Amino acid sequence: MAVTRPDRHAPIASSRYTFCPMDDKQLIDRIRDESLLIGDFTLRSGRKSKYYLDKYLFETQPDILAALGAKFADRVTPEVTRLAGAELGGIPLVTAAAMATNLPMVLIRNQKKDYGTAKQLEGKLEAGDRIMIVEDIATSGGQVLEAAKVIEAAGAKVVKIVAVIDRQEGARENVESAGYTFESLFTKSDLGIDQ
Repeated sequence: MAVTRPDRHAPIASSRYTFCPMDDKQLIDRIRDESLLIGDFTLRSGRKSKYYLDKYLFETQPDILAALGAKFADRVTPEVTRLAGAELGGIPLVTAAAMATNLPMVLIRNQKKDYGTAKQLEGKLEAGDRIMIVEDIATSGGQVLEAAKVIEAAGAKVVKIVAVIDRQEGARENVESAGYTFESLFTKSDLGIDQ
C-alpha cells in the first residue's frame, strides 16, 4: 500500500490558523522547553530519576504534535498498513501520525473495557495488517512490548516501534531482543540531558 503524504514543507493555513514545520533543532528545543522537569522522580519502570520528561506537556502543544506527526510519517515504510498507539500518551501521537500519513489507526487500551464491546483494541484491525506502533517516551520498553503483544494476539504483525524519545536506559535492547525493530525520533542525548 503506497503512502501519500502532503507536502510538509508548505505551511498549512486556514482562515485563522497557520502551521509552520519545524526543523529537528526547533522541535528538540520545543520538547525540552515544554516538558523537561528536574527533581526526584519515580518512573513507570520503578526506576528513580533526577529528570522527567512530562510527555503530556509536549503532547498537548499543537505545533509540537503536528511536527511529531510529520516526523512519524517519515518513518513509515511501504509495508505498513496501519498505525497503533497505546493509551494514554500514544493516542495523540498516533492521531497526529495518522493525519500526516492518511493511514488508519488502532488505539490500544491498557485493559479490555468491561462494558459495550468489551474490546482492548479500538478501531479496525485485520489479520495480516502490518503495524507501526508509535510510543512517547521509552525507558525500559515494557509498556510498548505489552501493546505489541495485544496487536499480535489479534493476528496482525508489528513491523516496527517508533518512540519520540529514547531515554537510553534499555528500551532499545529490550524491544530488539523481543524481535521488533526499534527506532526513536530523538534520544535524551539529543535533548542535551546527560543524567
